[in-house]
Amino acid sequence: MTTSSSERGVSLGMPDLPAPAYPDDVRARLEADAREIIARYPDSRSALLPLLHLVQSEEGHVTRTGMRFCADVLELTTAEVTAVATFYSMYRRRPSGDYQVGVCTNTLCAVMGGDAIFEELQEHLGIGNGETTDDGKITLEHIECNAACDFAPVVMVNWEFFDNQTVQSAKRLVDDLRIGHTVSPTRGAPLCTFKETARILAGFPDERDGAVEASGSAGPASLVGLRLARGETAPARVVHPRDGGPHDQPQDRVVHEPSPAEHQSSHDAPQDTSASDPAHPAGPTAEEGE
Repeated sequence: MTTSSSERGVSLGMPDLPAPAYPDDVRARLEADAREIIARYPDSRSALLPLLHLVQSEEGHVTRTGMRFCADVLELTTAEVTAVATFYSMYRRRPSGDYQVGVCTNTLCAVMGGDAIFEELQEHLGIGNGETTDDGKITLEHIECNAACDFAPVVMVNWEFFDNQTVQSAKRLVDDLRIGHTVSPTRGAPLCTFKETARILAGFPDERDGAVEASGSAGPASLVGLRLARGETAPARVVHPRDGGPHDQPQDRVVHEPSPAEHQSSHDAPQDTSASDPAHPAGPTAEEGE
């Protein structure tokens, strides 16, 4: 018995058939939303990014039908729309979960525990990177820096922050999401589904009671850096010469020794290094070439 090339999943290079259109009622609703989005821009082409979010809010990912819709209303080719939709990772190209759980595995988050969290979540959920649980609740992925290094390791759910995570807290988080418990981000707006998030990213208002007011501001660790950037510094800390010799410090100057409370995280706490330990000076332990 033989099988056809299509049954074997083999492509013979034949072009795909045109994507099916949305049902008439869905298209009418999306066209009304699209007109509102396009009206914000002097050039309709500029509306492509929010329109892709709009069609993603309809089905949870950007389908060929969604790209055809964007091309039609903007008078673009489907190739032009596809080029944009495949460039940005925020646009999903296949069905995904109600909650996009992203674990930052960039340098700082990784060394602070992000790598361990990502590995444990894969085993705990039984899925790999970019895959979705059988119940359609969770899509897991590793993500790049989300500008929250002072709260590392960071997990994001539908782009909302869950700071200072551990393996145990991350497991509890995904378990709560799967069984429908209310989960609150560390900061930012209350959590909503990925489709709802996509509609907000398309530029439509978040109409949930209290959602906008709950967005809040940066956390304490971030605000310390802002104060330093503004020149609002604490009294200078005087570091004595390493050899313990004389120095030019005025006698009436107060030496500032920061208390543990002044360290907003363990990242900026003084660390013992070979350079600060006279008994173990820095430098190569062997001659070059040995």
